[in-house]
Amino acid sequence: MKPLVFLQQTAIEEKLKNAPDGGYQIGVLIGSLIPFIILVGLAYWMYYAAKKRNKNL
Repeated sequence: MKPLVFLQQTAIEEKLKNAPDGGYQIGVLIGSLIPFIILVGLAYWMYYAAKKRNKNL
């Protein structure tokens, strides 16, 4: 798993280094953060649903 993360980080740094303008850099950063934001949102929703379910019991 660690080699995959290392390769992804290198690819992002390379894309930022070769970016044609600032807008492209912002797009790359947002695109790399979206999966983490979705996972955090999903984890929060699961926590909230479980907490609500336990309260109703």
